Order: sequence, then C-alpha cells, then structure tokens
Amino acid sequence: MPSRLAALALAALLALATGAIAADSGLVVSDPYVRLMPPGSPNTAAFMSISNHSNSDRHLLQAESPVARSVELHTHVDDHGVMRMRRVTAIEIRAGGQAELHSGGHHVMLIGLRQPLQDGQLVPLTLRFDDGSSLQLAVPVRRAPAAHGKH
Repeated sequence: MPSRLAALALAALLALATGAIAADSGLVVSDPYVRLMPPGSPNTAAFMSISNHSNSDRHLLQAESPVARSVELHTHVDDHGVMRMRRVTAIEIRAGGQAELHSGGHHVMLIGLRQPLQDGQLVPLTLRFDDGSSLQLAVPVRRAPAAHGKH
C-alpha cells in the first residue's frame, strides 16, 4: 500500500496549499467559492472542485451552512431545449477522479440567505459524504469569473 499512502500524503500536502481534505477519505476540495449576488438576491450557489484520491467512488450527499435557510445539491438539465435547475440526491466523485461543481452544472445551492453576503466574506459550509466523512470549509464569497461566450 505504499502508493496509496503516498497518494494520501500528496493529497494532504495539496490540501494545505489549495483546499481542505476529509480525513481518511482521500477527498480534497480545491478553489471553493460562493458567488457574490446583487443585494436583495435571496439565493446563491457554491462552486468547487472535489478530488477523490481513494480507490472507491464517493458521493457528496448533503451540504449545510448557517447562512442559508436551506442548502441543496443541484444540477442543470436540458428540458426540451430549456436549461433548468434540478435538485439531485448525490454528486458522484469517481475513484481517482474529481467532480467539478460549476455554474451550469452541479453546484451547492444556498436558498433563503439569512443576510446579504459581502465580497471576501468567509461562509461556513459543511459537506457530508457517503462514507460518513465530512468536510468543514470556510468558503470565500467572490464575483463569478467572467463567462467566455461566443462572439
């Protein structure tokens, strides 16, 4: 199992530099952020990359944050040519792979914000996985990266 230990050690080092790691699960979160919304917006979303350095597929099952009345896992689906947001029960993170939570795809939806969020504010966010592990993050609020549309 030296390669597994080396992979976990590497994951831990990367977590220190770029994100958070769930102990013993091999899951690493990198570049998390909560999208800054205009004042008065009741909802927003959190985005991130979740890498799975274990030999088993994992599933993100739940997220929690005290800044919102409800937190759900969502994705976007093409419903007869119209993109619609839908709640999902889990987001898969394949063994040795990663899940990208991004605008227009899987994301964590923060519904019913209890207060307006400020640029740079750190939002507590807990992620719960199917193996019983969890990650507690302090996710910065920031403007969404500019979209690269076609011209």
